[in-house]
Amino acid sequence: MKLTRLLTNKLTSFWFISLAAVAFIFLLTALISFAQLTSTFQQQKVTELEAMLVHHFDHDGTSAVLDTWLPPILSAYKVTHLVLKDGKKTLYEYSSGKERSGFVYYEKSLNHHDGLSLSMKLPQPFKMYSFSWYALSVFIVGIGFIAFFVRSGYLWLSTQLQGIEDLAIRSKLILNNEYEQALAEKGHGKPRMINRALTHMLLELDDAQKQRARFDQFIRSNTFLDPETGIGNRLFLKNRLDALSNDRGMMAPGVLFLLEMEDLDLLLQEIGEEQIDEILLQTINDISQILDSQANSIFSRRSYNQFAIVVPQISLKDVEKLAGKLLKVCLNHKLPDGISSADFYHIGAAYFKVGETKEQLLEEAERALRAAQFQGNSGWFMYDKGAVDEEFAKGSVRWRSFLEYALVNRRLVIFSQPVIDSDREIHHMEISSRIRDNQDNLIRATLYIPMAIKCGLTPQFERQVIEAVLFDLLANLNDTTTKYSVNLSLDTLLSRAFIRWLKTTLLEYRHLTPRLIFEINEDIVVHHIEQLAPKLDMIRKMGASLCVDRVGQQVVSTQYIKECHFDFIKLHRSIVRQIHLRQENQLFVRSLIGGLYRTGVQVFAEGVESFEEWQTLKILGVSAGQGSIFSDPVEED
Repeated sequence: MKLTRLLTNKLTSFWFISLAAVAFIFLLTALISFAQLTSTFQQQKVTELEAMLVHHFDHDGTSAVLDTWLPPILSAYKVTHLVLKDGKKTLYEYSSGKERSGFVYYEKSLNHHDGLSLSMKLPQPFKMYSFSWYALSVFIVGIGFIAFFVRSGYLWLSTQLQGIEDLAIRSKLILNNEYEQALAEKGHGKPRMINRALTHMLLELDDAQKQRARFDQFIRSNTFLDPETGIGNRLFLKNRLDALSNDRGMMAPGVLFLLEMEDLDLLLQEIGEEQIDEILLQTINDISQILDSQANSIFSRRSYNQFAIVVPQISLKDVEKLAGKLLKVCLNHKLPDGISSADFYHIGAAYFKVGETKEQLLEEAERALRAAQFQGNSGWFMYDKGAVDEEFAKGSVRWRSFLEYALVNRRLVIFSQPVIDSDREIHHMEISSRIRDNQDNLIRATLYIPMAIKCGLTPQFERQVIEAVLFDLLANLNDTTTKYSVNLSLDTLLSRAFIRWLKTTLLEYRHLTPRLIFEINEDIVVHHIEQLAPKLDMIRKMGASLCVDRVGQQVVSTQYIKECHFDFIKLHRSIVRQIHLRQENQLFVRSLIGGLYRTGVQVFAEGVESFEEWQTLKILGVSAGQGSIFSDPVEED
């Protein structure tokens, strides 16, 4: 851009100087011509005077009568001084009495009169003539017209070249992959045909990107969604359960519900497909509304008449309330005449603890479902497994007191886990946290964060995490290059007090801000994009990077990645788990990376646990990975 502007400035300056030079030469030529003409005219007057004197002496021969006719002529010719001599004898002398500062001296011998010589002084030729007001007015008007046309031409040329600069600005934005800004920067580019062509191409590119996002969503939908109901299918449920577990079993407590509609396939033959679809749609909509309040819940279809619901990080007491709500909305549905809801809906629940296997979980849920069916009426059943996690069974009041105590006494412990790129170098460190209780035990985040959300204390905890990163990790003079990523929740991003504090802090520590990466859950971004867009834009303008994690957890369009200008995306562990054995997951990753081509967005993967997974991810184009294969979270000193 600087080069383009420099060239246009040079061109306009050259054009302006050229016209000014032409005007100057024109005026100089006119001045020289004027001086030359006045000098020639004066020469003619001297010659005429000489001829008159020669004629006088040829006919009279004396100088006695010169006083009668010569002075008026000399006055008319503006002669200052004249001397007529015969040898050394002065025959006639004339003086006007008006001395001028500048004069021209002429000395001549009269033709055919030996000894007679004439000498005279005249003013400078151009001083003999003065401009009249009329001539001066014509001159000034001429100069004005020249200046006007030169200025008009300069402005016209500058306008034309400004159009070229507008085209250069759009071209630079396109080369920097800033297509949206280039499309908005229509300007007044000239030639207009090129400007319109750029606009047309950008519109086509924008439409192609949207089509690519829709195609990507189509691939994900056909891979992980049930085509009839639009919720997750059996493969989707398997991936999500794999993501909630590892080799040592489930990583967090929760519940699995299996909801089955009795003899729905036989009912299809009696009442028809249209009424069955209406029953399914009503049931799914009501259940989805209930699950909206349950973070990270999973809703999928296992078979034609069986649905699975997984809710992680929920207490046993809340499981009973949730089961009652699910059964209540099902029983409130209006069924076709002749069909009773008294023995139509059955729910089996299996509460799982940390360390239990997913196979054991599914088996227990199926047994509970059969027990609910054996009871004969619509209802739900869950085997009594005894006491669950003692920490999780704490009451809300005790939890709030404990969390407030942890905040005041700064009992938060920071852990970091490296994100390794394909060259085995650390791209950044992801920060997680735990709480140390009075017995010096560490309470994991999966346990205390849900309770912090219930108590409305999430912004305070995440603020302490950011302060620890800024004041302890980034302030380390021995390490000035490592980047750190911090997770932000929905409650935190919607907190005005937190956003004000974050803006002030990032502004104060702007020299450290480029080493910060803020991660946001994909589900949060997709469902609250209008509310979060200004906050995310503020963070990005402050110099920090943005990352969206848990990508692939939900089946949504990836258009939000470009709209919010994320720098990184992190694949959910359900996509990464055993990806070398799952062609559908590989297809999703290929489609995702292809849709982000030329955007500069890097794709990472979390939950990498085996060499085969990492090799497959690198082949697919994933830039970096995070997981137990590289390192487990390590406590920061």
